[in-house]
Amino acid sequence: MPKISAATVAEHRARQLRNLLDGARALVAEEGIEALSLAALARRVGLSRPGLYEYFRSKDDLVAAIVEEELPRWASLVEEALAGAEGLDGKVAAYIRCQLEVMTDGRHAAAVALVEHALAEPAVDRIRAGHAQLLRPLVAALEAGGVAEAELRAELIQALVDAAAELAQRRPSGAEAVVEATLAQAIRGLG
Repeated sequence: MPKISAATVAEHRARQLRNLLDGARALVAEEGIEALSLAALARRVGLSRPGLYEYFRSKDDLVAAIVEEELPRWASLVEEALAGAEGLDGKVAAYIRCQLEVMTDGRHAAAVALVEHALAEPAVDRIRAGHAQLLRPLVAALEAGGVAEAELRAELIQALVDAAAELAQRRPSGAEAVVEATLAQAIRGLG
């Protein structure tokens, strides 16, 4: 029986899972998504591959776990941003600014990169369900503002945010111009 490094097995597993997720995020941040594999993660954290399979059956499971862990924090930031904004235009602007800030900061970069990775359908479904949390506050703001087809509009705004995040990463010196153009485009399209 393997040694545990905590008072209980549950605490040990929680600590080990934290180490695995942190190690995976660091691996992606340092070496890119291509470097992430179960074998590379096992080497990085000093765990055998069979031991790693107790936590993740595949790379897709690992990617989904990283993103699922990050989404509630991300959703909380979005909710706070919208709660502090006035009016529909202010709420849309707060959503866009918050999303772009999160998507381009170092802490969330691994999750963003991982979402863009080609995943099998079960993992995509898990991520999609979690990602819906991010849209809820925007959908609610659009509905309250009387915007027709609020869910569709929220998804379109998110698509605009996704494109803007990619542009901002390619043009770091012009990132604020990308944000401002995204705000103008999204808000002008609400009418």
